[in-house]
Amino acid sequence: MTEATAIRQPKSTSQTANLSYQVAMSQPASHLFEVTLQVSNWQSATLDLKMPVWTPGSYLVREYARHLQDFMATGNNSDLSSQKLSKNHWQVATAGVSEVKVSYRVYANDLTVRTNHLDQTHGYFNGAALFFFVPGLEQQPIEVKIITPQPEWQVATTLPKIEGGANTFVAPDFDTLVDTPFEVGTQQLYNFEVLGKPHALAIWSQGNANPEQIIADTIKVIETEAEMFGGLPYEQYLFLLHLSGSGYGGLEHKDCCTLNYPRFGFRDRDKYERFIQLVAHEFFHLWNVKRIRPKALEKFNYEAENYTTSLWFCEGTTSYYDILIPLRAGIYNRDTCLKNLSKDISKYLNTIGRTVQPLGESSYDAWIKLYRRNAYSDNNQISYYLKGQLVSLLLDLLIRAKHQNKRSLDDVMGLMWERFGKEEVGFTETQLRDTMAEVAEVNLDDFFSRYIETTEELPFDDYLDPFGLYLKTVAESDIPYLGIKVQSENNREVIQFVAAQSPAALGGIDAQDQLLAINGIKVNAKSLDERLKDYQAEDTIQITLFHQDELKTLPVTLGKPQSNSYELAIQDDLSSEQQQNLTGWLGNK
Repeated sequence: MTEATAIRQPKSTSQTANLSYQVAMSQPASHLFEVTLQVSNWQSATLDLKMPVWTPGSYLVREYARHLQDFMATGNNSDLSSQKLSKNHWQVATAGVSEVKVSYRVYANDLTVRTNHLDQTHGYFNGAALFFFVPGLEQQPIEVKIITPQPEWQVATTLPKIEGGANTFVAPDFDTLVDTPFEVGTQQLYNFEVLGKPHALAIWSQGNANPEQIIADTIKVIETEAEMFGGLPYEQYLFLLHLSGSGYGGLEHKDCCTLNYPRFGFRDRDKYERFIQLVAHEFFHLWNVKRIRPKALEKFNYEAENYTTSLWFCEGTTSYYDILIPLRAGIYNRDTCLKNLSKDISKYLNTIGRTVQPLGESSYDAWIKLYRRNAYSDNNQISYYLKGQLVSLLLDLLIRAKHQNKRSLDDVMGLMWERFGKEEVGFTETQLRDTMAEVAEVNLDDFFSRYIETTEELPFDDYLDPFGLYLKTVAESDIPYLGIKVQSENNREVIQFVAAQSPAALGGIDAQDQLLAINGIKVNAKSLDERLKDYQAEDTIQITLFHQDELKTLPVTLGKPQSNSYELAIQDDLSSEQQQNLTGWLGNK
């Protein structure tokens, strides 16, 4: 985990080629990691080196090789010729050479959980974004030595440290190297124990995070999730927390996770609870995704997309539990849980793409859509995180209602863990569905067909009623419908989104148009709704804008006001069965 707590492991004595990396950062302000790969006992005329194009857990080809520069190979004290065969593939001529040294630099100025970042305060990297793999040697142990720019910089990682090696670690194989990020710098480190196993929280940068509070609530999350799965499947665990200006995200690993959160997002209670949901989400992934994973992700192909229709379960079901876990852990109450579910249902029902893209397709097309959003995205796609969460909600309620809370989606997770997770055997979509049906003791073919394979609306009230809940429209809007979202940018009112088939779309308004006036009077993002209240549905207004720098005035006929906010409300006069169901699911307060 760190030099002080790392598990010791002797240096590899493999008789095949030995692989070792050195990562230096002599000028952190340059944002350039200086990487050296040493290949010993090499016995081939060529050495092929390939860099991953994506990293597990983030389903987008990110082309990490685009940040690589200054590639050079030497052997026998002389330069070796090399050529680039594809975007991520280098080949070095090594005839008669048994010791090969490859050096290169990687530009690292992208502070996300799945990329690399280096500056005067720290160095953070993910294996997929920094290291080559040698085809055929993916199962070889790989040493990694870190050369820090300052003596006070420390290394936080879960790779075991090699005895006697300063900041030198070893990964048993390339998959593990990819799965183990490094944090190098003067991060604050807090060690704690949960269920007899060592854990640590490493915090980089400044903010209003309260480590004691975070650790106390994180322990509750760990204990709650461990109870679901019958213990912790690791020997140690590290939470890496990056405090950033406005970033948000997490990336799961088998024995650690990286979290990125706004530096001043911890004092406000709602924002803090959102952070705890992020912790619960990434920690839940150490079972669901890292060990219970689809067949398509059982063995990673780092050079291309790995397609699966099951990301709705991997991410959506995990998103459902990241709302439940803080409730079960006593971090927030039932009202907060229902409020959080209501927000997500409202977001779902306000996303037009739910009527266009089926859930299974959303998962399959993650590689080309989810991480490549544009101004039209909400019109033609739905997040498998969001809809997957709500389908998981319905499945949980279905199972609970049939079995009076004696069975639930928890039992599905437990069975998936026993059948697939413990031995890390990939599951097929059919096996996943069969397991759910087995627990429910109901034929779910129609359910999956409707809500995963088609765009049929989710019938929330049908599943909520046995629990004494219903979906309530919070307030009827008094604003006639136009169908645009506007944002002020550098004293310009820019239309960010135009809803498909809305009055604005039918009137010829496009995203990125600059909004100027309604009926000849200037309007901006803040005043738009108030201005629209002066009109009624079926009124035709004149909207003036710049479209690709061309001044236009377009007639637009307004539509009826639309509701856009919903909440899960408790029915009046609950029956005893409804009360028991609700309490069995969410507790009594």
